[in-house]
Amino acid sequence: MLLLAPMEGLLDHILRDVLTQVGGIDRCVSEFIRITDQLLPARVFTRIVPELRQGSRTAAGVPVRAQLLGSDPVCLAENAARLASLAPEGIDLNFGCPAKCVNRHRGGAVLLDEPELIHQIVAAVRRAVPAHIPVSAKMRLGYECESRSLDCAQAIASAGASELVVHGRTKAQGYKPPAFWDRIAPLRAALDIPVVANGEIWTVEDAQRARAESGCEHLMLGRGMVADPGLALAIARPEAPPLAWAALLPLMQRFWAQVRQHVAPRHQAGRLKQWLHYLRRRYPEAEEAYQRLRTVNDPQQLELALFGAAESDWARAA
Repeated sequence: MLLLAPMEGLLDHILRDVLTQVGGIDRCVSEFIRITDQLLPARVFTRIVPELRQGSRTAAGVPVRAQLLGSDPVCLAENAARLASLAPEGIDLNFGCPAKCVNRHRGGAVLLDEPELIHQIVAAVRRAVPAHIPVSAKMRLGYECESRSLDCAQAIASAGASELVVHGRTKAQGYKPPAFWDRIAPLRAALDIPVVANGEIWTVEDAQRARAESGCEHLMLGRGMVADPGLALAIARPEAPPLAWAALLPLMQRFWAQVRQHVAPRHQAGRLKQWLHYLRRRYPEAEEAYQRLRTVNDPQQLELALFGAAESDWARAA
């Protein structure tokens, strides 16, 4: 099983839609929905996870699990119950976000120093949600160190979670390579629920090593999938041809059309250039486009410069 990671500020419903069109992804997890001290209205959940309006699926039919982040078991349980009324494919709990602003407000990875609280959160959400809706969680190896990683993993599993994703780094290690897949292996061996390895999977070879070192068959892809939209398909079906630039361009146009519809005009160019920045790791054409367009901020000029050439030089180059 290959999962598409939640990535705040990057991998939203627009990019989920486009990346799942390629194939290979079995399930997505949404960006986190921040739970503090109030019961959120349904419109907040559907704004962040609009797939809830279409059977909790992307347009390609891939299930989307909605993710909650917070530290109050009671409030999280109440919001999980409301979310459950919208028929999500499942509910995921975030114990991995390394962002300082999130951790400062007692959310995400900072909770990895409190396995007892983590257990209370997962148990409260599990009790609040109908049995047919899965409850899963995502964590890192720890906050400053890994000393309580097994305690946290066991707390999550014993509280009733059906699956655990483990990012192979601590909060202190951030996103700096490498990801320590081998340190996921003891957690995998100790738990009776599926464990999914995550972190620094950019290529098929990375996926193979992550599986071998972690002992996990299941993987979660994040930045690697953004940089190479064909990665999941290449992992799932090694015989499949690589996703060519010419095949990617229509998906970029689909992405851009949704950006123009859903994103404020002042942020539209930035969203497209953000994805191009990742794509240039895999595609020389994206590097050329990024360098040519990085100072262009007018959406119409950007659209003309990028997609106006789609049927000529760029398509032939692919």
